[in-house]
Amino acid sequence: MSAAATSVSPGSARFARYFIYAILVLFALIYLLPLFVMIITSLKPLAEIRSGNMLSLPQEPSFEAWAKAWGTACVGVNCTGISGYFWNSIKMVIPAVAISTILGALNGYVLTKWRFPGHKLVFGMMLFACFIPFQAVLIPMARVLGLIGLSNSTTGLVLVHVVYGLGFTTLFFRNYYEAFPDELIKAAQMDGAGFFKIFWRILLPSSGPIIVVTVIYQFTNIWNDFLFGVSFASGGGAPMTVALNNLVSSSTGVKEYNVDMAAAMFAALPTLIVYVVAGRYFVRGLMAGAVKG
Repeated sequence: MSAAATSVSPGSARFARYFIYAILVLFALIYLLPLFVMIITSLKPLAEIRSGNMLSLPQEPSFEAWAKAWGTACVGVNCTGISGYFWNSIKMVIPAVAISTILGALNGYVLTKWRFPGHKLVFGMMLFACFIPFQAVLIPMARVLGLIGLSNSTTGLVLVHVVYGLGFTTLFFRNYYEAFPDELIKAAQMDGAGFFKIFWRILLPSSGPIIVVTVIYQFTNIWNDFLFGVSFASGGGAPMTVALNNLVSSSTGVKEYNVDMAAAMFAALPTLIVYVVAGRYFVRGLMAGAVKG
């Protein structure tokens, strides 16, 4: 059989490529449909929502629902909007992500380059912590937070998320540092570099891809968490997810779907921004971690 007979014609290859693109576009549209409905509903007046098609574009688009969701919507008995709860989540997620990432990097560094007797057991226990369900730690966490005086506070939520996320961040950095050349560490030790100098000057500057992966993973999990927020915070100290639940679950007054959708968009914007800005670096970090691991 000749090579010409077995080769794929340019027309067939082009058709296959277009078919794949069409399938990808179709799945993308299906995936983005809820986001589209949220955005257009938040821009419609309430009367238009009740009388029109859910998928129809707003006839008179307005950001009035966004302004109300941010500043005057009633969350329980508090009618000051979701702005305060949004900043509660910001004050919680930034330190929790930063601390858990740094501690995970240190743990991965110690478990790969400064091994000690029983390091495999320690890593195994931290790995086991990744599989403990949220519900199993609620009562022990509540007891600890009460004993140290951090219950019902943003600081307490930061501690909870750092402790629960430490197993994951350690796993990420440990796998990444496992393939890092030991000779480079030994050369630095021979030049007089100590524990922290090697970490700050050699390992951490080379950890950009896995840092991005860890930050995005932790940010997404912490920002979207509801169970810890509703269990360990209440009232004005609650995070965004708890406030959103209280807003949309309210059974008093007129049900304002446009305000609910605008509040949901405020809750989703930070994670959307993080993925849009750092999404490509997230994929690169996953690929680098897979190659090193």
